[in-house]
Amino acid sequence: METNVALDSELLEDNGKIEIELIDFPKFVLLYFLSFGLYGVWWMYTSWRLFKEKESLDIMPAARAIFSIFFLYSLFEKIQNFAKSNGWLKSYSSGALFAGFVIVSILSRLPDPFWLVALMAFIFFIQPVTAFNFAIENSSRYKAKNTGGLTGGQIAIAIIGGILWIVILLGLFYNPEEY
Repeated sequence: METNVALDSELLEDNGKIEIELIDFPKFVLLYFLSFGLYGVWWMYTSWRLFKEKESLDIMPAARAIFSIFFLYSLFEKIQNFAKSNGWLKSYSSGALFAGFVIVSILSRLPDPFWLVALMAFIFFIQPVTAFNFAIENSSRYKAKNTGGLTGGQIAIAIIGGILWIVILLGLFYNPEEY
């Protein structure tokens, strides 16, 4: 039974708990790299969407994900508070993670191939992704759903991203004057 059409069947009732599909961190990193960081935007969107539903917020999750420069700090804070309310004992500095993300993201303006350093921005998602997963897994309201392998959409991201990586790497290392 679907609990909310706006959540695109990601949230399903199961014994009074709403089922949430989680992504483990290694899979997050893989998809982040293959999508050149765009998977981070998707993750922010789905996180904001959960908080919109959970707290009945009047927000636009897509806009908050796209304009993450203005909203990422507050997302990291919300995730940490949500995790702590579910027994998370660790702590992280949302400000430091946000600042690091912004600084590393700015490196995308560097010339070829140095702009690839900007893909290291995933480092600043380690603690929030881990805390978010912990909060869902330990919540009395939610039930974690781990898919194990890649979903259809994630496979599409992997294939398209793999092709783009091949094209980009060929462009970086191919010199037409040599041939």
